[in-house]
Amino acid sequence: MRALTDTLRNELEQAAGAPFAGPDTIAPLSTDHVSAVMKIAAREQLIVRTQGGATKLGWSNPVDADITISTANLAGIREHIWQDLTCTVGAGTTWAVLEEHLAEHHQRVALDAFAPQSATVGGILATNDSGLLRLKYGSLRDLVLGVTIVLADGTIARSGGKVVKNVAGYDLPKLLIGSFGTLGIITEASFRLHPQPINAASFTLRSHDALALADVMKAALAQQLAVERMQMRNESTAFALDIELASNDSVLAEHTQRLLALAGDIAMEPAAPQVWQIRDEILATRGEASILKITALPAKLAAILAGLAQLAQQPDHSIRAVVDPVGIITLVCEAPPETTVAIVEDLRARLRSSGGNVVVVRRGWLPELIDTGHRAASHRRHACRQKRV
Repeated sequence: MRALTDTLRNELEQAAGAPFAGPDTIAPLSTDHVSAVMKIAAREQLIVRTQGGATKLGWSNPVDADITISTANLAGIREHIWQDLTCTVGAGTTWAVLEEHLAEHHQRVALDAFAPQSATVGGILATNDSGLLRLKYGSLRDLVLGVTIVLADGTIARSGGKVVKNVAGYDLPKLLIGSFGTLGIITEASFRLHPQPINAASFTLRSHDALALADVMKAALAQQLAVERMQMRNESTAFALDIELASNDSVLAEHTQRLLALAGDIAMEPAAPQVWQIRDEILATRGEASILKITALPAKLAAILAGLAQLAQQPDHSIRAVVDPVGIITLVCEAPPETTVAIVEDLRARLRSSGGNVVVVRRGWLPELIDTGHRAASHRRHACRQKRV
């Protein structure tokens, strides 16, 4: 980390239009101000990290930055054309504020982001954060219409637009989402919106056989039930499948009966509201536990979950996992380091032939030899770095 001279600090403050908010943190007032700061950083070859709500600082490899650019002053709803189901928002806006504003028109960005009260739009885009709603509405890349970014040399670039049907130019937003800020600092984004569900009901099915629950999950999707979101998870003595249906009253009642028929002999009951917070609880885990993200073919998910549940029965093991039917398992693993390393390497070996992968989202007490899987290993000193919000 490079010490900043008083002259350089004053120059950065003038460029940002605001004083330093901490020893190395500055919060530019606009996209133009971010551009001015980045031009100085490029000239001085400073390592830059961008930070919003700091909800995912433990994700990916750490960055020993010379300065941190806060997006706190880049907040606010820029434009909301509710008739066209689109909105434009500053990167420093927290997800909860965006949701609250859109709810006034019974609309939403159909994304269940982690830690919405603190996570900001820019950080969510940079880390490609999305939850169980992607089953119905697609991933974050399907919801973003356009972005404004500042490149490492201070150049301001805009891609996409503010309308749903837009085919002009390269689709750079898809490239930027999940780039962890290595390609530029996101300062503004436009989203496509969806109406809020009219009515919803959640149910939980429990069984000692993960494959039986997987069959129900597959059948519910094949019969095109009004599934809003769905997850399978391990409990202390069994497996659980949570399903939320959303539609108008008549369709909801019909599809509930069809789901009950699909369940057959498997016990089905109303789901507790907190079941939809389990993924957030896993991602919020601190201490020495490691957080993994497994991607696999949907057909393999139940077998992987069953295998992980067997490992969890060991006295010094604790594994809690949530399965997204699209092919993603999010889990927290509390086990001796050598055991966790063995689990990661075994899963990677078994999934490699089918195109699956294991990403260590948070190392916990794992040694440095475990690759996080993110594109964050090393970059040129003047490259900007977006930290999640």
